[in-house]
Order: sequence, then structure tokens, then C-alpha cells
Amino acid sequence: MKYTKSVLDKLEQLFSEQEYTIRYEKGHFNSGYCLVENKKIAVINKFFDTEARINVLLDILSNIPVDEQLMSKESLTIFRQMLKEIQLENSGE
Repeated sequence: MKYTKSVLDKLEQLFSEQEYTIRYEKGHFNSGYCLVENKKIAVINKFFDTEARINVLLDILSNIPVDEQLMSKESLTIFRQMLKEIQLENSGE
């Protein structure tokens, strides 16, 4: 996967469709982010570059419940593609 602003924008859109708010702020996060699940807010270290932001969003995405029915067709396609890539990376291929 390429770590571009376009990919970051698509991930942010996907979170928006899941009714999550993403905020980029400074703070002391051990993992680089803080997730407030009951309010669906993800706070990410604002000093992260594009690649780090994408990796954090993918990490969060793999740990939250995702309702595919809330996604647009484009977001659903992107989501499924990212899941495949993550599975390939985790399997060591």
C-alpha cells in the first residue's frame, strides 16, 4: 500500500462513515493515539507524518467494530482491499 495523502483521506472518510471523529492533537499517547470508544473519537498525535497516521488508522480500524452497511460503495471497496493487504502482511507473504 502506498502511504499518500489520498489514502489518508480515504481512510478518514471511512471513519466518518462509521460515525467516528478523528482529531489530530498533541499529547502523550503511548501508542500514538487515544480511542474514546463510547464517543467514537480517535485522537491521533498531530506530529505524525502521513505514513504514521495511515498506520495508526489501520490499527484502530482492526480493533473497532465496522458496519459495512454504513459505507459507501467506494469505501467498502477500499476497506476490503485494505483488509486483504493487512492479512497478507500478517501472514508473512
